[in-house]
Amino acid sequence: FYHMDLYGSKDRFDIFPEELSAQGDKSLGDMKRDSVLSSEKIQYSQEAGYDLEKEVAELAKMYGIDEDREKELELLGHTEMLESRRSLTRTGKARSQGSIFNASESSSPVKGRSQSPKQQRLPGKVSQDEDQNKARAEDESPIWSREGLSSGSMSDEWNSQAVSEEEEAADVFCSTCKIPIRAFDKLFGEHKDHEVTQLPSAVESEKEEIHKNMCKLEEQIAQMENFASHLEEIFITVEENFGRQEQNFEVHYNDAVQVLAQKYEEQLEALGEEKRQKLEALYEQLVSCGEHLNTCKELTDTTQELCLENDKASFMKVNMSLAIAHAFSSYNYRLEEFLKKEVDLELSTQPEFEERVIDFSEVEQLMNSINAIPAPCAPVINPQAPNAATGTSLRVCWGLFSDDTVECYQLCYKPVSHERHSDEQAEHMLKVKETYCTITNLLPNTQYEFWVSALNASGISPPSERAVYVTAPSPPTIKTGKIRSCENAALVCWESKDLNPVDSYTVELSKVTDEEDSNNITESIVGIPNCEVLIHLQPTQSYHICVRALNLGGSSERSEPVLIHTTGTYFCLNEDTAHPLLAILDDGFTIACDELESPECDLPVYDNSFTRCIGILGSLIPFPGKHYWEVEVAEDTEYRIGVAFESTPRHGYLGANNSSWCMRHIITPSRHKYEFLHNGMTPDIRITVPPRRIGILLDYENCRLSFFNADIAQHLHTFNSHFQHYVHPCFALETPGILQIHTGVTTPPWTAL
Repeated sequence: FYHMDLYGSKDRFDIFPEELSAQGDKSLGDMKRDSVLSSEKIQYSQEAGYDLEKEVAELAKMYGIDEDREKELELLGHTEMLESRRSLTRTGKARSQGSIFNASESSSPVKGRSQSPKQQRLPGKVSQDEDQNKARAEDESPIWSREGLSSGSMSDEWNSQAVSEEEEAADVFCSTCKIPIRAFDKLFGEHKDHEVTQLPSAVESEKEEIHKNMCKLEEQIAQMENFASHLEEIFITVEENFGRQEQNFEVHYNDAVQVLAQKYEEQLEALGEEKRQKLEALYEQLVSCGEHLNTCKELTDTTQELCLENDKASFMKVNMSLAIAHAFSSYNYRLEEFLKKEVDLELSTQPEFEERVIDFSEVEQLMNSINAIPAPCAPVINPQAPNAATGTSLRVCWGLFSDDTVECYQLCYKPVSHERHSDEQAEHMLKVKETYCTITNLLPNTQYEFWVSALNASGISPPSERAVYVTAPSPPTIKTGKIRSCENAALVCWESKDLNPVDSYTVELSKVTDEEDSNNITESIVGIPNCEVLIHLQPTQSYHICVRALNLGGSSERSEPVLIHTTGTYFCLNEDTAHPLLAILDDGFTIACDELESPECDLPVYDNSFTRCIGILGSLIPFPGKHYWEVEVAEDTEYRIGVAFESTPRHGYLGANNSSWCMRHIITPSRHKYEFLHNGMTPDIRITVPPRRIGILLDYENCRLSFFNADIAQHLHTFNSHFQHYVHPCFALETPGILQIHTGVTTPPWTAL
């Protein structure tokens, strides 16, 4: 059916994980075992029907669809249908395994031809396989007949056989279609041009993808949990705010009710007082009217009596008796007096009460205060945080530990002065929205006083407590001319530009390399209290060194970096020790003396300078190691060079005391004389080749001071002495001339004795 060359080489079988023929080597026991397992699964699914219904009922009750019976029955029926389909699929697989296997071995031309080369090579084995296939066919024929009777349809049986064959033969995975396929389909089927991988590799890849998706899902779950926690916190905050607002409303309501009750009592008391006054006025008027009525009645009765007692004619006579005349005149007088009185017939007070207007302004203010915000409380300013300042700026923070509403803050500050008139310092004010502010344009290493107030529509809060902040220092300045170093250490000095003291200094080192990023800090030395530090370094290296000043406010900017080499010993000349006749040239390492008949002169000298010897001391790094430098001299120059203690006498000559060690060169009429002096003593040494470049090696470890002729690598002399203190290079001229000093010279190997 296919060309024989298709299976001619072993490489063509590499795409198959197993040989196709191996798929048909299942025994009858395996077929029966699969059949039993499928029947057990069907039975388990039938037995689990009741539990499934119960579980569906519980789920329906959990999600609130227990009243909707139709959805429950639909879900239950759908689940049972899925279980029945799975059972039928497993049964179909079990049924089709034997028949498909027999049919594929007996009737498939592809498999027959694929085995033809092996049959030609192993004829005995082929016949044995045929007998086994026949026996299997006989054993499986009853199973076929039983399955055929139970199915009732040959078309369904063949469909299940085809599906089973496709599933059994799937041994590779198509990466293009994302499905398992047979290797045969990769060679000659529709997946010929597709990319395939081995099933184990595809499974591992899918597992990794599932694991990634699981991780993403876990991240999403974590995010959702965090969001839920955030919502819960907001929910709690809303509850707390609601409680506070409710309490606030209740307080305002109680205040308003209390004010209204007080107003009611006041108005009621005023109304009662007005009633009492009206009644008293009416009562007094009533009493007065009664008195007038009594007087009128009395007069009326008297008049009536007079009229009844006398005759009308006699009453009218002029010549009446004196008694009658006296009585009449008295009566007449009383009547006239009564009539003169004006009787007030109007009411002294009206019965109506005046309408009283109650002042509700206070109540209105209380009612308006429910919606109005109160003035905020005083903020609390935070102390200065470490490293929160620069040389010209400060970051100030504060907080408001209350629920007040704040529209903005008012920040005030002024410099702190320790003088008496400190209150006269100018105050500065800023308005900010946040609870922090960065103030710029300040002075370095200066203390400032800050206080803050909160503002809203109701007013301004009291100021906070005052806090003192300090700006960072200015960057120090390294004294480049006073840097001293050797192969293993360096002594760095600097000075501060600030008037106020700083807390400490930090020295930062960066090793110089050929790389582009050579400014990375490789080492930091912190907590240096003074303006000087001795740093241990690696030999034959170059370093950039910077210094920072620190205080409570933070660190200053870096100082200008200086370059230090550890290729040799570097030192400087101490000008304070120089004799007045000795001059130091511009390079700083060349000394000279003019022509004078006598080295002693009357020029002004300093307290620490040489007075008799025209000399100068160098400033060597105090490090107990090896130090090497060279001095270039002229042949006709008389000099003294060597080392001396810092305390060597300034009024004597170098080498003439026990605190200095020197090599002396003088010119006699007969020869050049070289002396090696210490405390005035010199050994008897002859030097035939006058040195032009003298090397000096100071070795603290071996307690030696050696002199060499560097031009010819000749050892001249060595002092063996245990130096009790650190010594310094010393140089002196006895006649006018020049000495040129060379530092930073690598110690030559021939100096090892």
